[in-house]
Amino acid sequence: MIRNYLKEKLFKYSSKWLVLVIDLIIVSVAFVLAYFIRFNLTLNFDVNKLLIQLPFVLVTALVSFLFTGSYRGVIRHTGVKDVYNLFNAICLSSILCIFLVIVNRQFVFVDDFTIPLSIIIIYSLISFVSLTASRYVFKGIYHNLMINRLKATKNVLIYGAGELGILTHNAITNHTNSNAKVVGYIDSDKKKIGKSINGVKVFGNELLTEEFIVSKGIQEVIFSIQNIDNKKLRELVEGLVDFPVLVKTVPPVEDWINGELKVSQIKQIQIEDLLDRAPINIQNSKIPMELDDKVVMVTGGAGSIGSELVRQICKYTYKFLIIVDQAESALYDLQQELRQNNFHNFIAIVGDIRDKNRMNYLFQEHRPNIVFHAAAYKHVPLMEYNSYEAIKINIAGTKAIADLSNAHGVDKFVFVSTDKAVNPTNVMGASKRIAEMYISCMQQEGKTKFITTRFGNVLGSNGSVIPLFKKQIEKGGPITVTDKNVTRFFMTIPEASQLVLEAGAMGEGGEIFIFDMGESVKIFDLAKNMIKLSGLSYPEDIDIKITGLRPGEKLYEELLANGENLLPTYHKKIMISKVRELEYAKVRSYIDELCISNMFFREDTVNLMKKIVPEFISNNSELCKLDQKTNTEPQSKIGKGEVQHS
Repeated sequence: MIRNYLKEKLFKYSSKWLVLVIDLIIVSVAFVLAYFIRFNLTLNFDVNKLLIQLPFVLVTALVSFLFTGSYRGVIRHTGVKDVYNLFNAICLSSILCIFLVIVNRQFVFVDDFTIPLSIIIIYSLISFVSLTASRYVFKGIYHNLMINRLKATKNVLIYGAGELGILTHNAITNHTNSNAKVVGYIDSDKKKIGKSINGVKVFGNELLTEEFIVSKGIQEVIFSIQNIDNKKLRELVEGLVDFPVLVKTVPPVEDWINGELKVSQIKQIQIEDLLDRAPINIQNSKIPMELDDKVVMVTGGAGSIGSELVRQICKYTYKFLIIVDQAESALYDLQQELRQNNFHNFIAIVGDIRDKNRMNYLFQEHRPNIVFHAAAYKHVPLMEYNSYEAIKINIAGTKAIADLSNAHGVDKFVFVSTDKAVNPTNVMGASKRIAEMYISCMQQEGKTKFITTRFGNVLGSNGSVIPLFKKQIEKGGPITVTDKNVTRFFMTIPEASQLVLEAGAMGEGGEIFIFDMGESVKIFDLAKNMIKLSGLSYPEDIDIKITGLRPGEKLYEELLANGENLLPTYHKKIMISKVRELEYAKVRSYIDELCISNMFFREDTVNLMKKIVPEFISNNSELCKLDQKTNTEPQSKIGKGEVQHS
């Protein structure tokens, strides 16, 4: 072990001194050449004077190299900074030489030490060019002999010939373990097309065809364009997904490590990057004012939305944060994450929202001002045949937290709902719709402002289709899609959480806020694009299997129920649903009956859910027989006005 350590240290320091020795040899040769050039490539000069002057020149060069540290750079990674150090070293050496010559002329220490200033200038130019060239020659030899011969080369095309594209090229070529070779740039700037950058040719967009990619043997295309919007990126990438290439992208400059781009940061483009979602930019947000000096509670705080709500709340000047979740491991992970990020003004509580006594104690102890209620069961197929749990958590749990919020004078209660609550076709969606209705009823009592937020699927959440597809691709397929025509709305977890906070801040009570989810996405097309972005082809490498709709599943989701209209707010991504009025007393009575019936495991709970939500019609489920049975019976209307089914 000691032997290896000494060997490593010896190699480390000997390589530096070797570079210094070679630099001094190059400087010596440059000084001799300067004399030859000054005297027209003849020997019409005093060689003895040159031999006397050479040691002085070498001493000044040695002092300059040691002072600037130009010999310490790793030759195979030579870059602009190394050349700049060489320039400083040669300038310092020249100044020292001129200073010594002037001093010697005044005091005549050495008779023959009278170097003409023209020779010093010529020597400086030759030294700088020679030292720089030698480094790049050694760098080229290293890459050609040590890397290219030992490793299989991967041909790469860089999309974007701007500054970022050049930095990407440098990162790839300077990386020791990289087996990539940049064969060209692609750019739309006509001034650059046909020219070369770092010896690499720039091609126009029109040449980016399958024939061009195959002829050049291109295996990867790296997008190196800053501040490109998702829509433009999607258009560019979709033009490549049918080609046999892997598509990657360079992260934003602010995400670079120590301000430098590393090859490891050039990542494969994810399907999330291609969804048609303009970035959210909230001007004059009300969130800081709303959370300032407030005690905030987040239920379901370790879940996908809940944990992101917590992370974003931590950025503001709140008074205290209570995080409640029954998932112990997930809550522990979040607790450690917050502590590592130096957030300490919070408490993580393992608790069940169904335990009203426990929740009441928390409300009494911490006196929250704002409650974000994100705790819920959300998996449609599971809840379809576990209605007891769906009712107990999504309805009774919400009811318990809402009641306690009202009883303890909470300022605002923000409920996180789902688009599956609109014209529900499954137990989960119906349970969330009933919870929405109960929230509307609670708005009629007390001073607490009850607010509902409603949005679609979030990317990367537990149970989301995208993580599932990724796992299926990693296993070699097939990808399972329920129906070729099934569509869904998508939103990223951070933007969904940001909109929940903003809606909570702007809410005055009684609103159902609807988020702009953009265009709905066809899941079958999503699966095909994910296969292609993985560098594979459909159906040759990965096939897509149609499994049929799952119990309670819809072909498409909706954000508005029949009889609902949208009203704008100051933020274009957030709208208010103008819902039909409810018979609040009757609704509360039915919901109380439902929760009590569920406690005693009565079998007619789903029937009662359908009575509360007349538009709840089961789909592709055993529960469809309940609809057939009730079709012959008159339905009880709890909303004012007619209820139509879509």
